[in-house]
Amino acid sequence: MKNWHPDLSRSTNPRYMAIADLIEIDLRSGVLAAGDRLPPQRELAKRLNIDFTTVARGYVEAQKRGLVDSHVGRGTFVAGGTGRERRGFSLDMAADPRRAAAVDFSMNLPPDLTDPDLVARMHEGMSAVAANLTSLLRYQDFGGSEMDKEAAATWLGRRGVAPPQERIFVTPGAHPTLLAISGMLAKPGEVVLCEDITYAGMRSIAAQLRLNLAGLAMDENGILPEAFEEACKGLRPKALYLNPTLQNPLTLTIPEKRRAEIVAVARRHRVPIIEDDAYGFIPLQGPLPFAAIAPDLTWHIGGLAKCIGAGLRLAYVVVPDTKSVWPFVSAMRTGNVMASPLNMALATRWIEDGTADGILRFIRAEAAARQDMVASIFPPGSYRSDPLSFNIWLPLTKGWTRSTFGSHMRNSGIGVVASDAFTITGSAPEAVRVCLGGPIGRDRLKVALDFMAHALEGPPEMAASFF
Repeated sequence: MKNWHPDLSRSTNPRYMAIADLIEIDLRSGVLAAGDRLPPQRELAKRLNIDFTTVARGYVEAQKRGLVDSHVGRGTFVAGGTGRERRGFSLDMAADPRRAAAVDFSMNLPPDLTDPDLVARMHEGMSAVAANLTSLLRYQDFGGSEMDKEAAATWLGRRGVAPPQERIFVTPGAHPTLLAISGMLAKPGEVVLCEDITYAGMRSIAAQLRLNLAGLAMDENGILPEAFEEACKGLRPKALYLNPTLQNPLTLTIPEKRRAEIVAVARRHRVPIIEDDAYGFIPLQGPLPFAAIAPDLTWHIGGLAKCIGAGLRLAYVVVPDTKSVWPFVSAMRTGNVMASPLNMALATRWIEDGTADGILRFIRAEAAARQDMVASIFPPGSYRSDPLSFNIWLPLTKGWTRSTFGSHMRNSGIGVVASDAFTITGSAPEAVRVCLGGPIGRDRLKVALDFMAHALEGPPEMAASFF
């Protein structure tokens, strides 16, 4: 197959990766066969009118995937089978029951990835990253390498966030980043504003830093601008924390008009906005982030936990101005030193080769299917959700309390968290957040939801106590 002439337009990846992609595609389709000799690198570069180094990188990439074997003096030959076949990949190989059983149901989990081809691509990415394992186990500068920041910029750019690279940082997750930023902006006893029902992690951070977290009144579109205005005048807040898209736990998304109104108040009173955009990539066409509307006011935290994987412990952070860079770096390095280079390399790889997009598509589709299941079981208006959210917010009636309901659902395999964890002002409502994601499959989830719906038809004493 010395005359192999790939059409690079068949792949949307960079050219060197497209070469490897097309070797795999043509091997699967029969255009290439095991043992075929590929064109010499310089010859293929001339044939495709591209740089020799691009072809060389493409062949190296194909070799990392197990698609080809190279022999000095003889050339590059197609290996037997696709890369995953040669490595004998299977989902069973990756399953160590001691790790598979580890899950924290108190968290709002995206659905587990179950598509075999997608999981195989993820494994291939890990294998490629492992080629640089020694260097990835070293200490590195905080914030990510140039290529990691380029991947972050590409990812953030899809949400309309386009800062200069010197204001982009890769950090070890949203939670430590929120801790660092909150500690920078406010001192013990000072006020940080947030939604009246907000992300539980922010409550913990405020308590640890001894900040006065003050909740703002809300409607179905988020915090009320007039409540924000009044709080700015009376409380002199140091920052406003928001989880503006698919908010955890209420699942609401602040529309662009309300975002503009909030920005106007923040600008008038010079209040920085901490934007926790954990779910921002889940909607196909969500509103512009605050970082795109008011970049000079906004600390943007684009966590990867919900859209790619919580185990990566990574977030892409944009600081509002250059004067904030060094205080932020100092605060983050003190508590975390750096994000894991191994995790950064894997995220960068998955973004570059399209695996991250595949993960995101799967999560969207599975979240939508699970929300459809909820809609088929629970009466309209009995819960709050979004067609793409990972959870529902469930008000309790007929004598159910959040504690008795949580106990009732303890062995169901789904996470039920009482409203106390999220409530800032006054008494917590009789409501719970029900997570639909995690390792539970659709069949098991349907059984759990049927059990839940049946229980809610009457008072607690009438509900079955087993699952």
